[in-house]
Amino acid sequence: MTPQEQFVSLYKQMADLCKENGWGDPFSYARSKEIYATCALGHTMPGPNVYAGADGINENNEGVEYKSTTQKTCRGSYTGISVQPTWEKQLHYLHTDKIGKYPEHYYNRFEDGVLVESWKMRGHKVLEILTKKLKKKYPTILEKKDPRLSANISWTDIKKHGEQVI
Repeated sequence: MTPQEQFVSLYKQMADLCKENGWGDPFSYARSKEIYATCALGHTMPGPNVYAGADGINENNEGVEYKSTTQKTCRGSYTGISVQPTWEKQLHYLHTDKIGKYPEHYYNRFEDGVLVESWKMRGHKVLEILTKKLKKKYPTILEKKDPRLSANISWTDIKKHGEQVI
């Protein structure tokens, strides 16, 4: 088999495996990295229409959030956060629908396609860090061309408040 034929065969096998297990399209955005991290961390994949938005399900049967990077250090970008009409409603949305609903956030670093490092941070700490950053941006966000909020969890944040699991 040529390398090209082997690639197509493996591609089809991955697509079939994910379809059979209800894991979604492994080639859509970072879905393959989420599937990989779920396996490596001993988590399970969310079932169809279960834990909407969760990237994985931990050992306590809770939905968790994954952030992946190929940079030299772990980090997490929280982008495309819908803007609510008031800061109070924004805060409620962040707590209940977007960030705070996940008790654990994992920051996974991939190198040459392999998960080489993973850090876990408690959801309440992620929410605390991001809330401060988002609150500063909130008053002027609607003046932007793309009026959605975004903020990052930095490597410094992860080292200070996280726990390395891989």
